[in-house]
Amino acid sequence: MSRIQLLPDPLVNQIAAGEVVERPASVAKELIENALDAGAAHIRVEAEAGGVKRLRVRDDGEGMGADDLLLALRRHATSKVASLEDLEGVSSLGFRGEALPSIASVSRLELISRLRQADHAWRIAPGAQRPEPAAHPPGTAVEVRDLFYNVPARRKFLRTERTELGHLETLVRRLALARPEVAFDFSHNGRELFRVAAAEGREAQERRLHRLLAGDFLAHALYLEQETGGLRLWGWVARPAFSRAQADMQHFFVNRRMVRDRLVAHAVRQAFQDVLFHGRHPAYVLYLELDPRRVDVNVHPSKHEVRFRDGRLVHDFIFRVLHEVLAATRPGAAQRPAPSPPPPSRPPPRVGERTGGYQASLHIQQPPPAAPTAPAAPSGPPAVGAGRQEPSPEVPPLGYALAQLHGIYILAEAADGLVLVDMHAAHERITYEALKTRQAEEGIVAQPLLLPVAVAVSRREADLAEEMRETLVGLGLEVDRSGPEGLVVRAIPALLQGADAARLLRDVLADLVALGSAERVRHELHRVLATLACHGSVRAHRRLTLDEMNALLRRMEATERADQCNHGRPTWVRLDMQALDGLFLRGR
Repeated sequence: MSRIQLLPDPLVNQIAAGEVVERPASVAKELIENALDAGAAHIRVEAEAGGVKRLRVRDDGEGMGADDLLLALRRHATSKVASLEDLEGVSSLGFRGEALPSIASVSRLELISRLRQADHAWRIAPGAQRPEPAAHPPGTAVEVRDLFYNVPARRKFLRTERTELGHLETLVRRLALARPEVAFDFSHNGRELFRVAAAEGREAQERRLHRLLAGDFLAHALYLEQETGGLRLWGWVARPAFSRAQADMQHFFVNRRMVRDRLVAHAVRQAFQDVLFHGRHPAYVLYLELDPRRVDVNVHPSKHEVRFRDGRLVHDFIFRVLHEVLAATRPGAAQRPAPSPPPPSRPPPRVGERTGGYQASLHIQQPPPAAPTAPAAPSGPPAVGAGRQEPSPEVPPLGYALAQLHGIYILAEAADGLVLVDMHAAHERITYEALKTRQAEEGIVAQPLLLPVAVAVSRREADLAEEMRETLVGLGLEVDRSGPEGLVVRAIPALLQGADAARLLRDVLADLVALGSAERVRHELHRVLATLACHGSVRAHRRLTLDEMNALLRRMEATERADQCNHGRPTWVRLDMQALDGLFLRGR
């Protein structure tokens, strides 16, 4: 007698449920994605006890008839793919045909649906074998009760109601971000938590974004939009000053599908690498659009992961677009305020709060920055604040210097208030960008090692080093093969003199394997340039003349990323007249 037996269908469904059903939030994800695939224009989500006791998702999509209703609860039954060719270019969010039967196997599931042109709906009650007529508007409603009631081992891993509600609300908000053209309502225990209308056009989308994201994200957001080579990236990325302690405001969508992708995360991290304070995380809502055939979404049952056909091209595109947008984070680079609705009642800005939104759009030509004054060597008698300059009809973004405070800060009068500048941080960024420009123009100079360094590597890494020898030479690394699994380093970049040559080579090879380029060398070179810039910048407590202070302000306005120093700290803040009046209770 054979020991191998076919598993019964209920057990097969429960095993599949372990891959797609983790908690109420994962149930909601599958049901909402089905509603979106059905062409819903309005989706309502109702939950009780964090979604464990009851979760109901109702839509106004195309609906299903009685026959489709029965098939929807059978494993691997789907209307979205019929062949391998369909799977390779799938554009729907769901396509496996596993979600509904898996959810039904670990809960009490009720399904009601009505076709748009039908006279009545059909309903399948928990445990029923056949659908029965029911009253229901066009569309579909799925109600899931008592999640994991028959799988105690899974139920005990569920968290408190508050925790499960937090995951569920985050999920619904993210799906609402993914589809701005669809209205969403979400309620818990009979109380409405949020409601957003469908949004067409950028201004309406930004109003909706303001409701879906907590905090002042939109007030600090840069809008971007660029398309090339069949790739389109658009959305909003927050200025580095709005960084977060956790990566809790990072929303990335590929063809309107929310994803967590290491390649995307690396591209974003590289773009932000020298404008973020240590340990902080950028905030963004970004949409990447490309031909569905160029991305594989059939990587994992949860469909959170994707695999790009040309990962290197996608990585470089995302990095370049964000790099260019962040390069415009300098005084005066704004286009126009973000069209976000004013809060109903807001106290005066706090001291040091930078007010107003900033925009940097790649498809709109940037206005020319103020003409930079020739750099002046910080020297001369102390600045005492005398000789205040009267603002001209066209005041530069950072205004004109008034005085120096404690040898650390420059105080300047701008058109709309007072600007405070950390002179060392600002000069550090100016020097750093100048060093990067010079290094890019002159190339990487190699420094031969007095004694070549032998490095043991895998055969694959040795083959790669031999194949990409010219690439390594361009990075200042001279590497020869010494055997099947051996390399010899004969030169490294001159700026990295004294670095661990073996470790540097291994890191570079790891980058080449993972990304197709050696980001590590560029990162290490920039780290050295940042150190040089820090030591070569004007020091704190150094007294500057008014002319020297104004020269520094003009150079800031002409320097990319001048809003942050090399370590991600802000270089300047503005107190507008409203903030200053608030400090003295003027107008109250």
